[in-house]
Amino acid sequence: MRSVRMRVLVALLVLAVVGIGGWQLLPSQGNKNRTITVGTTDAVTALDPAGAYDAGSWALFSNVFQSLLTFEPGGVEPVPDAARSCAFEGTGLKTYRCTLRSGITFPSGRAMTAEDVKYSFERVRAINSKVGPASLFGTLASVTADDAHTVTFHLSSSDATFPLKAATGAGSIVDREKYPADALRTDGAVDGTGPYTLTAYTKDRKAELAPNKHYTGSLSGTGRPVELRYYADSAKLDQAWRAHRIDVATRTLPPHVLAGLNPSDPGQRVTESDSAETRNLYLNTRSRSPLHDPRVRRAMAWLVDRERLAATVYEGTVDPLYSLIPTGITGHTTSFFDDYPTRSTRKARELLTEAGVSLPVRFTLGYGAGRGEGAEEAAELKRQLEAGGLFEVDVRGYEWTDFQKRWSAGTMDAWAVGWVADYPDPDTFGAALVGTGSTMNTGYSNKLVDHLVLDSQQFADRGRAAKDFKDIQAAVTEDVPLIPLWQRKEYVVSTEDVGGGQYLTDGTGVFRLWRLDWI
Repeated sequence: MRSVRMRVLVALLVLAVVGIGGWQLLPSQGNKNRTITVGTTDAVTALDPAGAYDAGSWALFSNVFQSLLTFEPGGVEPVPDAARSCAFEGTGLKTYRCTLRSGITFPSGRAMTAEDVKYSFERVRAINSKVGPASLFGTLASVTADDAHTVTFHLSSSDATFPLKAATGAGSIVDREKYPADALRTDGAVDGTGPYTLTAYTKDRKAELAPNKHYTGSLSGTGRPVELRYYADSAKLDQAWRAHRIDVATRTLPPHVLAGLNPSDPGQRVTESDSAETRNLYLNTRSRSPLHDPRVRRAMAWLVDRERLAATVYEGTVDPLYSLIPTGITGHTTSFFDDYPTRSTRKARELLTEAGVSLPVRFTLGYGAGRGEGAEEAAELKRQLEAGGLFEVDVRGYEWTDFQKRWSAGTMDAWAVGWVADYPDPDTFGAALVGTGSTMNTGYSNKLVDHLVLDSQQFADRGRAAKDFKDIQAAVTEDVPLIPLWQRKEYVVSTEDVGGGQYLTDGTGVFRLWRLDWI
């Protein structure tokens, strides 16, 4: 439901055309309270932070809730938000203490205390939703509210990445008097302390957001009124953009539209930036799966042509990916290119013969219907994998929520899913994707990988974790619980009278609606 050196390259052509001063113009008085409409194809799984682990939900959470920490645009280290300060105690990276800001109040008027923070973290783990973020807190042993403004996290093992995890949507702080301790909230309301309040919400259609006049946090002020509009697919988002029904379009317009964007067009502003969002083909490794034998999965790796996928289905708007960890993130390698450098039906056949399986190997390939170019991508993967008569692929599209439940239950043989980095660190591509009990629930378990993940977390200097992640990628390339497909570029398109689009998203999981403004 998201590197130590994250590359966020704003399209400078836009600035050259409109002029630097154009970004700095103050909004006219007439536009001050006018709503900015933002369109996206991302879906919201749940309004309760304990029940969602996807980009669409977390984009909303980063506006209506606060976490102890947050990420500034392009930042790689979290900064205090609901907290006034946070730090590890001692040298073991096992005790993390935060002091809350004074004056933060929930919509009810009640002041936020350390008990609310404790409650929020504990309920995520207690509820342990199959599509929730509890897996992020695997090293959290307990939480104590030391006094009204001090909260301490006690970790079961050294974890330098815990502050990064606390800064995500999983760390959203809720009002303990409004959210049940052992179940998800289902009344459709939100009680958060973020820069916006949710004034109206219609699932799969829109979320209306008003600036929170009581907000207290890292921001100097809140933004303009915003209406988020959700579209079933990229074609409908494009239609809304062309019909001028939205002021900002992001995540995602169709590839042919993105490929044709012209930064010199005076009627719009275009921001293109690098991103750590990836997409993988996940493979069910369980004994009942036709893909259980690693030799079968290696054979598949020999048949996938990422270059063609990126060039045809996505028209060059994504980059081929050859590793678990994307370009720009510490520890990135090209392990799949090194081991499977070119498509080879011969090598794939040899592996399948060695495995002793009947040909063609039949399996189902699932995708989220309406999620970008999922159908076209699945069709192209089917064509590639069926080359030479080695595989027979049954492609099936599922509504997004149903799709999530299916991969969480491990009922599909293979499924393609995008992964938005939770935080700018290679750790977000470790346990969550390939660790035992991973979020993607492939059934894969490798003791060496689990050990390397834990070992990597002991380094406060994240550069020292690079070797661990290199070894993790080598193991994944050998076992193939997933096949990397591509790495996305981030695009934001807005009308010429809306500024701030370059700050909206940068791969840290924060969706900065408050940075949008009228010019």
